[in-house]
Amino acid sequence: MKSRRRRAPHTATALAVLLTLALTATACGDDGSTTGEEGSGKGTITFWDNNGGPRTNVWKRIIAEFEDKYPDITVKYVPIPITNVQSKYDTAIQSGGDSLPDVGGVGTAYLANLVAQGALDPVTDRIDDSALKGKLIKNMVDSVRAAGGADQELYSVPTSANQGTLWYRTDLFAAAKLPAPDSWERFYKAADELTDKGGNEFGFTLRGGAGSIAQALDMMYAQSGIASFWDGNRTTLNDPRNVAALEKYIALFKKVTPAADLNNDFAKMVAQFDQGDIGMLQHNLGSYVDHVRLLGKEKIAGIPLPPSRAGAPRTIVSNPVDGLGLFKASKNKAAAWKFIAFAASPEMNSLWNEDVGAIPANVGAADDDWIAEAPPTKAALESLNDPRTKVVQLPYYLPDWNNISKADNEPGFQKVLLGKMTAKAFCDKVADELNAAQADWQKHQG
Repeated sequence: MKSRRRRAPHTATALAVLLTLALTATACGDDGSTTGEEGSGKGTITFWDNNGGPRTNVWKRIIAEFEDKYPDITVKYVPIPITNVQSKYDTAIQSGGDSLPDVGGVGTAYLANLVAQGALDPVTDRIDDSALKGKLIKNMVDSVRAAGGADQELYSVPTSANQGTLWYRTDLFAAAKLPAPDSWERFYKAADELTDKGGNEFGFTLRGGAGSIAQALDMMYAQSGIASFWDGNRTTLNDPRNVAALEKYIALFKKVTPAADLNNDFAKMVAQFDQGDIGMLQHNLGSYVDHVRLLGKEKIAGIPLPPSRAGAPRTIVSNPVDGLGLFKASKNKAAAWKFIAFAASPEMNSLWNEDVGAIPANVGAADDDWIAEAPPTKAALESLNDPRTKVVQLPYYLPDWNNISKADNEPGFQKVLLGKMTAKAFCDKVADELNAAQADWQKHQG
């Protein structure tokens, strides 16, 4: 395994109502599914891939190796498109749970929804009794535990994570004799010096369209150094330090960025960066393959966002952690668990993450050759493993999180970019909505 070479990485309101009802039902003792059986540990199990298509080939390879090791177990692979997976789970649960898989891919963005409906078995004890004990990156484990809600159990085995990355053009930096943007001072200096509007050259490109708030949160917390999303039951999003960080960030718009950034989603932002003379881009590891394909590996580098100040710990906003869930309705949990443990083992976890270009959850994969040959992934992995790193856990467990952090407030963010709304007013509005959502969520606990 160590010698393997790197390949190229390859309706919200209704949901809120559903999850609120599910939380109420769970609090009243209705777990929303059958309890399943441990089973014989042999026979056929069903696995739903939560990103079927792009990941089908690597999963088929892992399944083949699993079936070689366990010839008395057959895995029925079902690819589910990523855009349909949450509704697919919800439909199966509401139909009684019998059509749910034994094992399914579960991301932290919708983990709380499944936990609230009683669809998943906790896996804490199973991990502790297996070879996975102590072998999963702590920050990923913490993210999975936090995403499940108030319960301290783990409801999925983390397998991978993404991370916000500051991409920069090494050729442009070298030509301008600029150091790597590994501090905020250097970042803002480079953004200015690499901008020549007359020559259609810009120091930075940002995301003003769909997904803009996620990027803004990355930049805010990394600069402020605030290490928690909550201070008691009130969000820190509108803390004066975060407001100040947002003001610095939005001041970049049209000063050192293209005006087209106002409507950029991630695809437009990445394409603009890869096809023009733009010095820096903040996105996650998932765009690495595009940068390498269009610019060449020698012209691109990626580093974690800088710490708030020299000597301070790095502050990272949590990205959704992907994982494998054991479904409560399974009639063969013993065999299902064997598959989960196998897929999360060092070799298979490394194989999967090498293929998709993500950070492996199993610490045993950290020294594999492909990671050493992918500096952005290696740097992201090291930052996650650094005990000083602070991860700001976003409240994926809130039923209204997707509403508040995406479509409901993205038009407001554009107003901020255009100078029609202040950064403070924007942060206060979003914070008020989050505080109300947190209070409502807590009301349904217990």
